[in-house]
Amino acid sequence: MPVRGRLPTIAGVSTLIGRLESWPLLRQLRRSDPCAVGDTAATERTRGLRARIRDAGKPVRSVCPYCAVGCGQKVYVKEGKIADIEGDEDSPISRGRLCPKGAASFQLVTGDHRIRDVLYRPPGGTQWDVLPLEKAMDMVADRVWRTREETWEDTAPNGERVKRTLGLAHLGGATLDNEENYLLKKLYTALGVVQVENQARI
Repeated sequence: MPVRGRLPTIAGVSTLIGRLESWPLLRQLRRSDPCAVGDTAATERTRGLRARIRDAGKPVRSVCPYCAVGCGQKVYVKEGKIADIEGDEDSPISRGRLCPKGAASFQLVTGDHRIRDVLYRPPGGTQWDVLPLEKAMDMVADRVWRTREETWEDTAPNGERVKRTLGLAHLGGATLDNEENYLLKKLYTALGVVQVENQARI
């Protein structure tokens, strides 16, 4: 137990020096770093911090799916699963930046709240039914074909040969790229659909 008036021991002096050394201001003065641009402002906690993507796996370049801007993303994949999504600094459009929606796209693909089933509400129904994907695709195909057959026109009212249907139309999303739109246009042209538009900007 320390006695009042007694000189501090060597251990006590070492403890005092250690505490003084932990003060950022004294470290800055001692190491000639008055603006704290070096490691003098770091604490034990900050020295232990590591980049979130350090163990995130291999990055795969992609494009944000939210709007027509087309910001570049790095999707980090580890063991076949998405581990993180960051902005792509090599993108000439966004230069590594993402808006709040783009920055939250990791939750879009991994969140528990994401609906992963096909939901269908029949006419007059009050609740959604869960359908197998194959059945839902068959229902869509049947309705497209039936609509095409019921609204098919060989000739226009003025007698001009048109071979078309005006009962179907297509409006593509903003994130469809040129290759996807090319294939969609081929499909709808083969079906006789003439009302085809998109919002593609990528």
